[in-house]
Amino acid sequence: MKLVIVDTGCANISSVRFAIERLGYQVEVSDKPQQIQAADKVFLPGVGAAAAAMEQIHDKGLAELLPQLTQPVLGICLGMQLMTRWSEEGPAQCLGMIDTDVRRMQVGDLRLPHMGWNQIRSQQSSALFKGIEDGSYFYFVHSYAVALGAHTLSSCDYGGSFSASIAQGNFYGVQFHPERSGPVGAKLLRNFIEFC
Repeated sequence: MKLVIVDTGCANISSVRFAIERLGYQVEVSDKPQQIQAADKVFLPGVGAAAAAMEQIHDKGLAELLPQLTQPVLGICLGMQLMTRWSEEGPAQCLGMIDTDVRRMQVGDLRLPHMGWNQIRSQQSSALFKGIEDGSYFYFVHSYAVALGAHTLSSCDYGGSFSASIAQGNFYGVQFHPERSGPVGAKLLRNFIEFC
């Protein structure tokens, strides 16, 4: 199976790669359209600001390619946010792979970024969460989020509910960092590779 991590130039690429390799899979990091198109599964990681990340994606000539992919694609953290239509952070026009938007979290007296372990709740069944107990804890670091909606697979609460994971067709996104979420995160990555 050919696995490719899209080289978005962001800082968490190596940790995503190591997490996949620890599961016993080989994975390539690439920004070459031919390699990305030839993959069986694609990972779109990201940390940092949406506008800067979209600029990188445009500079690499990937903004038109990524939404046209037909194989399963998993966006992680900012990578998930880039899959939406638009982000308030910047603001930035995003890739439009999932029909929703990203807004700054309204958390009252709580601190931003939302950082650390938090519990997720299933909103609809998905192969992504096969064998993962509802109420499991995953690791988050973010200040922007997707509201609950038709594309929400799981939710999380931090000063209000938001989408912890979303999906539309072959596009999946997780707001948390599976590569930093211990055994349950490893299980989710394996589920994406094996079952999505």
